[in-house]
Order: sequence, then structure tokens, then C-alpha cells
Amino acid sequence: MDNANNFYVYVYIDPRNYEEFYYGKGKGSRKWAHLNDDASTAKAKRIKSIQEDGFQPIVRIIAANLSENEALLVEKTLLWKLGTHVTNISSGHYSDNFRPPFTLNKELPGFDFENSIYFYNVGEGPHRNWDDYRKYGFISAGQRKTFKLAMEGFQTGDIIAAYLKRRGFIGIGRIVEPAQRINDVKIGKKRLLDLKLVCREMDDNCDNVNRSEYVALVEWIRTVDREKAKWESRKGLFTPRLVRASLANQPKTIAFLEKEFRINLNKYIT
Repeated sequence: MDNANNFYVYVYIDPRNYEEFYYGKGKGSRKWAHLNDDASTAKAKRIKSIQEDGFQPIVRIIAANLSENEALLVEKTLLWKLGTHVTNISSGHYSDNFRPPFTLNKELPGFDFENSIYFYNVGEGPHRNWDDYRKYGFISAGQRKTFKLAMEGFQTGDIIAAYLKRRGFIGIGRIVEPAQRINDVKIGKKRLLDLKLVCREMDDNCDNVNRSEYVALVEWIRTVDREKAKWESRKGLFTPRLVRASLANQPKTIAFLEKEFRINLNKYIT
């Protein structure tokens, strides 16, 4: 009778420098199967080089008595840990469950934070204009440190519901690049400040770290003109006096937005 926990995970080690260069999973005699491999893979070439120097790879079992799924998960963990230092062609099973290599320097949705749905207050005035936002794909806030910090709270992948005071909700979008000081922002290959903006005062205080306008790039999913803003009085819609506020606990507002913009907001959360 076949034992369901007869899998193991093994490693090939170069005896010349004790470097681990290949991980695999298997059962029975699988761990020896690569010694006579004459393919043109990096693994086979490494084994041949070892043998030509008069040695044999050191083969060791790292984890034993595993189910196949457990073995696949252990294998993938080891592959992820060493990354490009191994000769495995495949990245292994469970790849979607592991953060991509070379990303420990930044926060990633699904690993370091969960994306959310946010209320965003357009706050039209001398420094902000909905027509610019809609045309070029961005949102902004600034001129005060508190507004700067609010913009920096948006993460790539967050969904925003743009609100215009005294009118209503005018757009649903996804953050595609987090907030930067306006001097550093480009739309395509052009600096944002070099574009033909309706709002002529966005560059106010642009050399001041705390008072500059901060801009996040947005992919608009649904937008409407100011005159067609979505609003219903006495519905208890959530419209705080803040630049950014979570809609996570605002089911009435979420339901209203989904109905008016004909959209399933959770569908867009990554």
C-alpha cells in the first residue's frame, strides 16, 4: 500500500565550495536521477563540471516523510530563499503565494498590506482641478503637512471614490503610482508641471517638502462631469472633511457607489 507521506525534499551541493545549487522533491530514488543528466541545463552543466574535477555532487535530504503538497511547499520555500543562486529552471509550485524576488526593499500589496477602498476629497480650488485629474490621470493634495501625509497614505492598488464638495461623487479610480512631490511627477515622458493644466497654481510651494502639492497617479475606472455628480440627500453617505478616509466600514456609501457607477468595487481590490 502506497504511503501518502513518502515524499522528501533534497538538495544538490557542490563539494568544491559547498554551495547549494539545486533543490528538488521526490520519492524513492528520485534524488539520484540527475547524476547522469546530459541535457544543456545549468544544473546538468554544474554536475558535469563537478564530475570532470573528480568529484560527485553531495546529495542530501532536507525534509522527509512529507505529503506531495508539503514537499512542493518546502521546495518552493527553499527556491525562494536562494533565488537566482540555484540552477532550477522552474520557480516551483505555490509561486503565487511567495513575494517576487528582489522586492524586499518595498512594500507589496497582498504581502505587507491589504489594498482598500478610500474616500478621496478632490478639494477643488487654486491648486486642484477635476478636469486636470480626469484628463491626465492623477489626484493631489498639499500646501499643508497634514494633506501631504494623507496623500502618502495611498498605496498602489488602492481604490478611490473621488468626491467634489457640494456636488457629489465624480469618479472611481485605482492608484497606480503612490504620491510624490509634484516636481518629481511625470505623465508619460513629460513633467506634470509642463503640461497644459487648467489649474495654474499647482506649482505653489513645490520646492518645500512639507507644503508642496503631492500627486498620485490614477487609472480612472469610471468618471463623470461635475454636473453629473452622483448624490442623494438624506442617504447617510460618508463625506468627511478629510483628504483620505477609509470606506471599509461604510456599507451604505459602498452600495450607493456600486449602484450609481455600475461597478463591483471589491472586484478591483488586488
